[in-house]
Amino acid sequence: MKVIVIGAGLGGLTLAHGLRRAGIDVAVYERDTPQGRPQGVSLHLDERGRSALHACLPPAHFAMVEATTGGPREQTLTLSDVDGELAITGVQPSLARPGRQVHRPLLRAVLLTDLDDVARFWTEFTRFEQRADGTVRAWFADGSTDTADVLVGADGIGSAVRRRYLPDARVVDTGRRMIMGATPLRAVLGTGLPGLIGHSPATARIRGTTVVVAVLRFSEAPLSARRRWLPALRRTAAEIEDYVMWALPATREPSMEMPPALRTIIGEAWPDFTVALRIGSIPPPEPWRAGPVTLLGDAIHLAPGFGGNLAMQDARHLCEALAEAHHGRLGLLDAIGQYEDTMRRNGFTKVGA
Repeated sequence: MKVIVIGAGLGGLTLAHGLRRAGIDVAVYERDTPQGRPQGVSLHLDERGRSALHACLPPAHFAMVEATTGGPREQTLTLSDVDGELAITGVQPSLARPGRQVHRPLLRAVLLTDLDDVARFWTEFTRFEQRADGTVRAWFADGSTDTADVLVGADGIGSAVRRRYLPDARVVDTGRRMIMGATPLRAVLGTGLPGLIGHSPATARIRGTTVVVAVLRFSEAPLSARRRWLPALRRTAAEIEDYVMWALPATREPSMEMPPALRTIIGEAWPDFTVALRIGSIPPPEPWRAGPVTLLGDAIHLAPGFGGNLAMQDARHLCEALAEAHHGRLGLLDAIGQYEDTMRRNGFTKVGA
């Protein structure tokens, strides 16, 4: 069996590792560079994503991920301005599933490690054809083609595979906008905020401005973890340091009357990690008949804030289904249909629950 994966994001790369470990031939095509598109620096990794990584990745890769997570996130804090200083005025159970913060670019770099013979960058998918023998041929902008038993669209919100396979499944602009960024922890230690909130995410609503902040203190320094677990990791782990992630709605300018700690966090942010995001959704499409083309993650169900976990979970379930078909325990279309039923149940429900 051969599988073509369009998109080298978290879901597509998790799937590639899992398929290769199952003995299935896989090729990943990505139109962007190995660094990928800007998506923010942090991901809240919950048990869905963690269990998928554990199932699909080689042990050393998974150990590298585990070693470089932040501390446990089990509650959400509310911050208020009390006499000009930030103070905790509310504590509630986490609105998301319990998990740990991970550095998204580092996670992707781990996923890319040892896939040099699998991942092809600067290769834009344009169309596909389902052939009479049951295979799928994919075309690319440079005129090249590839043929496989299965084509997987893991190419995110703007999925070219989805547009051609399920043209009625369209992205709806919710009108919501968000700016996300990250600031080196060393730049804000004097504000007192890191010690105040610990590992917990916190929301501050002050004078008409809402800011979400969270600190990532690596359990083990990435450079040390790289030496111990994954020397083949190409990213310069020495450049990665503890930081504060932050997010605020982009519908209005932040209040200049924000407490100094919040102004410092935003003012000292790394420019390369500051990104403006548009929030969209995909209304659940009617179930479709299973075929040799399928989709995962944001290509079919958008989940802002949780999409990485769902994409990796989809990758695990699809990998398991295709492995059953590869070993003759299930027909290929039955396996894909089984995966898609599971994906619909998981992807089109309340993702934070």
